[in-house]
Amino acid sequence: MATEQRLICASDALVNAGKGVRFDVQWRGQTVPAFVVRFADEVHAYLNRCSHVAMELDWQPGVFFDADGIDLICSTHGALFAAQTGRCVGGPCAGGPLVKLDVVERDGAVFLKEDQHV
Repeated sequence: MATEQRLICASDALVNAGKGVRFDVQWRGQTVPAFVVRFADEVHAYLNRCSHVAMELDWQPGVFFDADGIDLICSTHGALFAAQTGRCVGGPCAGGPLVKLDVVERDGAVFLKEDQHV
């Protein structure tokens, strides 16, 4: 059986270490916010939820990177996460990672693999 895929955005909506695109996913029976960003020419998607306290990361819609454009930052707590893995790299995240979502980029678009969120 083929994996269902849902369009998130056009590829050109994401630039390296630039603004991300927000979207919603079904996660454990609830609709929750998520986001996708581009870093090092690859797309990465996560639930929009800090591992320290369940707050959304972006301080303005789509602003997920720190001032240096290297790590993802929780605007509420200052926790830092590696953009490529979601691993906590600093701040009050107690070592917990972001929840990574499986996305694929093809034919000029970014898609979410939907079978992972049941």
